[in-house]
Amino acid sequence: MRILLFLGTNMAVLVLVSIIFNLLGLDGILAANGVDLNLQGLLIFCALFGFGGSLISLFLSKWMAKRGTGIHIIETPQSREEQWLLDTVRELAEQSGIGMPEVGIFPSQAANAFATGWNRNNALVAVSAGLLQRFRPEEARAVMAHEIGHVANGDMITLTLIQGVVNTFVMFLARIIGHTVDRVVFKTERGYGIGYFVVTIVAELVLGFLASMIVFWFSRWREYRADAAGGQLAGNAHMIAALQRLREEQGLPQDLPGELTAFGISEQLKQGVAGLRRSHPPLEDRIRALQCA
Repeated sequence: MRILLFLGTNMAVLVLVSIIFNLLGLDGILAANGVDLNLQGLLIFCALFGFGGSLISLFLSKWMAKRGTGIHIIETPQSREEQWLLDTVRELAEQSGIGMPEVGIFPSQAANAFATGWNRNNALVAVSAGLLQRFRPEEARAVMAHEIGHVANGDMITLTLIQGVVNTFVMFLARIIGHTVDRVVFKTERGYGIGYFVVTIVAELVLGFLASMIVFWFSRWREYRADAAGGQLAGNAHMIAALQRLREEQGLPQDLPGELTAFGISEQLKQGVAGLRRSHPPLEDRIRALQCA
């Protein structure tokens, strides 16, 4: 239902944009300037590729995570630590009303964890060996509760669909800009000249950079929601203690692959404009939000 709801919403957005184009007579304006562009067809084309790439990424997310981090999936526990982890995740999943996710440990001494998967009942939750070794049981449990919160909230699906919308409009607007410049400035009458390809690529880079701030904003917002869910499942005090422990370990390298950074719990120290492109809020802000809850 979540996927259908968001797909329906996004398709409604695309239809609305198409209607606005027609009401404003944008097709006629472009045509009067020598721009013979089928906006509706272009919008559908960009939507297919924009959403298609995002959804493929989502469906492959578990496989990519396993390949990228060298996760050991716990099927039959081989130690008390693995048994404890499996039991803890099972208990938290039952409390959240989701299916039992796959549980794994990845070989990293940095304190980190992540959750991924296309379905809240078919997810993967993984924790680093370093976190299990150094965190107290109640702190590790709070971290697992945070990741289960991501799964229960459907964050992987929502983030992917938002990325799909962003991809669609970046492709769409970049091609309009490229086409317009090619026809109006470079006076290309048939087909596409070199100006179209150069301008389209540059426009995609610029628009993609600006649009990514929307995706990162949502990623930061969902961290607060997952912290709140972790506090409800494991206790606010334990969730705060886990974040404080993470803050103490900020000096250690956070070695999740780039494509999984947004699903982890690592702190990123960035300021100014760069701060708009980080996937996680500062740990101080997350701790403060829980203390005020």
